[in-house]
Amino acid sequence: MSEATPSETETATGADAVRERIVEILKTVYDPEIPVDIYEMGLIYRIDVKDADDQGLHPADVIMTLTTPMCPVAETLPPEVEAKVRGVEGVGQVHLELVWDPPWTPDMMSEVAKLALNM
Repeated sequence: MSEATPSETETATGADAVRERIVEILKTVYDPEIPVDIYEMGLIYRIDVKDADDQGLHPADVIMTLTTPMCPVAETLPPEVEAKVRGVEGVGQVHLELVWDPPWTPDMMSEVAKLALNM
């Protein structure tokens, strides 16, 4: 088994740090009808941060959903999420995918969200 070169180690650490910054910015995004951020609500299904490109920027893929397909913010929330992620230090290209499968349920909320909503 070979050891990672310093550049491989730095890249892995960089991607992890970028992912943490993405999570932090997503915790500032709220559905206007629910007083809990979209990350704690469980609306973010996956965040994949790739290795840095030639400019040192990390491409990021975000898979998210909404509480229902008829959600009043269906037109505005995904573009807001994409813009916020794009503004995170170290992020390059952003690909946001809005999915409906699996459908969101209240079971997907974190304990923090459930406590905030007295559930």
